[in-house]
Amino acid sequence: MLSLVNDLGYDIVFAIPLFGGLAITETVVVSWCVMLALIALALAATKGMRLAPVGAQCLVEAGVEALDGFAKERFGRWARFLGPYMGTLFLFLLLSNVVGFLTPVEFSFLGAEYRAPFAIKPPTRDVNVTAPLACMTILMTLFFGFASRGPVGWLKKLVYPVPFMLPFNLMEYGTRLLSLSLRLFGNILGGMILMVLITGIVPVGLPPVFSLYFDFFDGLLQAAIFVFLSVLYVSEACAVGDD
Repeated sequence: MLSLVNDLGYDIVFAIPLFGGLAITETVVVSWCVMLALIALALAATKGMRLAPVGAQCLVEAGVEALDGFAKERFGRWARFLGPYMGTLFLFLLLSNVVGFLTPVEFSFLGAEYRAPFAIKPPTRDVNVTAPLACMTILMTLFFGFASRGPVGWLKKLVYPVPFMLPFNLMEYGTRLLSLSLRLFGNILGGMILMVLITGIVPVGLPPVFSLYFDFFDGLLQAAIFVFLSVLYVSEACAVGDD
């Protein structure tokens, strides 16, 4: 297993001596750090909460209320389950996408060279992260579609508008899975490659400017797109607004 992970080009941080060597890659470690950061942020945001909100608590409660209202509109009776998940998914993807912004920029100028003491790679540049998240969206689409419409209603949806559409409607689940996982993976990995090329060609001046776009703005955009599509697919399956 260790040799396979090495062949795939993933940096192994350490290995657990189980099943022939269970590799813990850089992607896993950074993902753990992102989750710990979100847990710490949640604990800090909810510490010392009052019945009469003041200061930062007002912002937190306003955000939660906005998320609840959005979830009720999109997911109906399933809002209390899906709202928190979609909100957490967005925060996880956002922090995962922009975490590379914390890596110092390397440069060389007039014989002086600065090399970054560490490099943080976004875990979402690894398809092993984006594909499982996409699978979760598709599985929720199937589960809540079946739970909302019932067996007969779910099967009717598969043959809508004509029975001839059955294989195409089934195929749509696969195309959505590929689209969700590869879009996020490709954009984040592509941004990393472009930053390496820009740093190599023009090491002074331009890298911080382009890093602001590729490491931050694009990360925010890709997180929003992934969650927007997930909400779209699952809300459609929940049959909200159907007669």
